[in-house]
Amino acid sequence: MGYQAEIESGREAFSYLIRAWHERNGWSHRVLPGLAEVLDLGRIHNSQVSMLRNRKLASPGPEVFLALGRINQWMAAPGGVQAGPLAGHPDLIEALGQGGRPLLSDKGVPLGPGDLLEIFVGLVPPPRAFDLRIAEEEAAGLSFALADLLCAGRPWRLCRDQVLAAYPVAKAQRRERFAAVMSGQRDYSASELDAELMDLHRTLEGLGVAAEQEISADRFLDVLRQKARLQQQEGLEDLAAAIRQELVAEGSG
Repeated sequence: MGYQAEIESGREAFSYLIRAWHERNGWSHRVLPGLAEVLDLGRIHNSQVSMLRNRKLASPGPEVFLALGRINQWMAAPGGVQAGPLAGHPDLIEALGQGGRPLLSDKGVPLGPGDLLEIFVGLVPPPRAFDLRIAEEEAAGLSFALADLLCAGRPWRLCRDQVLAAYPVAKAQRRERFAAVMSGQRDYSASELDAELMDLHRTLEGLGVAAEQEISADRFLDVLRQKARLQQQEGLEDLAAAIRQELVAEGSG
């Protein structure tokens, strides 16, 4: 792999890491910049956080990695997040009260500025728990698994209203695409699933299935992958034979 491809791969991995970190803690884009300023740990702007999440910040300055790494280490310090240094900033205290999980390596060590820089330039992979990349070849199977899971195997028309009410996105285009995937009219692409994953995860919560702390986003993706593999195996069954079994079952009922 050439250095440009390596950097591009690292930038993509870093976007998943930052996005997952925010979503799992329930943070807005203002939390990290606010912490950096109040704690004097570096400098990062709201727009930079947004661009990192969306893979649009090609060359962040060293102060960005310094701020993110120092904040992460502060959060992981013995005794946990302390509200004392944030006195006078109730919004930050509330945000960290809702979610204050740091980024930890696969060995449980908090990531620092150097670690984050190495991930961004593709020298090392992100921790497994924060690497949710979806391959193009698995997108169709995951779309099928998603529709089957959110409808509990029932036809879309029987659960459409309830599922659409739980889907937290207001934008009409995305709602139409979601409905088309759920009804089997189309599949998500890998990039679409990447972007949708956190909102699809929140759909579970909207349906009253589980709280976020019970089923994390990576666990949700894991369930979809397992379900997709099972569906692929079941799909090898002869269709005509399966229909005959259904007819026999209905006739004897």
